[in-house]
Amino acid sequence: MKNYLFILLALVIACQSADKPNPTPTPPVTSVDTVGKFQNPLLTAAPDPWVTYKDGFYYVMHTTGNDLRIYKTAAMSRLGSARPVTVWTPPTTGPNSRDIWAPELHFVNGKWYIYYAADNNGNDATHRMFVLENESADPTQGTWVDRGQLNLPENRWAIDGTLLQQNGQLYFAWSGWQTDQGGSQHIYMAKLSNPYTVESTARIRLSSPDYAWEKNGFGVNEGPEFLVHNNKVFLIYSASFCGTDLYALGQLSADTSADLLNPASWTKSATPVFGPNGGNGTFGVGHNSFFTTPDGKENWLVYHANAASGQGCGNNRSIRMQPFTWKADGSPDFGSAAPIAQWIKRPGGE
Repeated sequence: MKNYLFILLALVIACQSADKPNPTPTPPVTSVDTVGKFQNPLLTAAPDPWVTYKDGFYYVMHTTGNDLRIYKTAAMSRLGSARPVTVWTPPTTGPNSRDIWAPELHFVNGKWYIYYAADNNGNDATHRMFVLENESADPTQGTWVDRGQLNLPENRWAIDGTLLQQNGQLYFAWSGWQTDQGGSQHIYMAKLSNPYTVESTARIRLSSPDYAWEKNGFGVNEGPEFLVHNNKVFLIYSASFCGTDLYALGQLSADTSADLLNPASWTKSATPVFGPNGGNGTFGVGHNSFFTTPDGKENWLVYHANAASGQGCGNNRSIRMQPFTWKADGSPDFGSAAPIAQWIKRPGGE
């Protein structure tokens, strides 16, 4: 009888315990303050990023390979929420029908221009630079007019073109081969009379892969981008083959008052100014762009990188960004590539 009562009492207690709700679990305590911050990447499958700012919006482009798309956003840290607008698709055949690479969007004299590299049906040796023009205030709207090939001096292999407006003059820089037979890539420059017409009769070679850190895989200087600060013009470029983890950023600098078409006006940094990689999800850092926040107080570096070693030149490259400062001599201080898990304060105004 005692055993029976003991079993009955145990069953009652078990039923009462089962009727009680489970206590609400305590959320884990985190020491990371994420308010007003973001994490990279901004976009996946987005190599060769380019960004420009106008009238309250950032406009972003990157290599897709088969068309030209523009992202429009008021907040760079929320770029992933922006829907791209396809503004141009290539013809099925012809000199600009395939391998659409490294597009850049520039606003010049009241019009928008897109510069892009393309080739003839996948024949890489035919890569040349091409130009589109749009009179609309918003480059995601209006009509893009094909201005054709930008006829650079010597008509050689050319990719990664970019534009500089300085001292009332337009300059164009790009990466090219010495011949159309391949080999090392060099940085060239020429003067334009307008955004789609070349004035120079010869291309000026500003930089070649001279140092060991520019020759991983093979000798490469590509992706030139201009950065003007105070009385200096900086040309930041990507070095070494993008198929290696050792892709990195190099730097040329010149006085704003100098003859920019004279190679002697430029001084080259003997070491990389960013990269070659930082580990922690930042391999093969390079092909950069820049922007300044609307209040003019913050400078930001935009670049692509792979999340893991050995991912090469494909669509694993994603867009990242991080702020940078200036050294005492007026040159940019890009620091190290931010780990992919790091929380970064959003740009001013966001």
